Amino acid sequence: MQIPIIAMNFLYAVLGVVLMYATYRVIDILTPSVDFHDELKKGNIAVAIFLGSIFIAIGMIVGRALN
Repeated sequence: MQIPIIAMNFLYAVLGVVLMYATYRVIDILTPSVDFHDELKKGNIAVAIFLGSIFIAIGMIVGRALN
């Protein structure tokens, strides 16, 4: 096993998580009338699907960009 390859994969994983969080915060700021956290607590499935699809899309974009 090569340590530099493992370190780069770990760095990419951390970068992906940071970008996902940043994207969530940007969407949260762009939609001030919707409180995603409270809606998820209430069990709003539409909000859950919306956020899940955003995370999947950003994950695909980051994955393609890093390869």
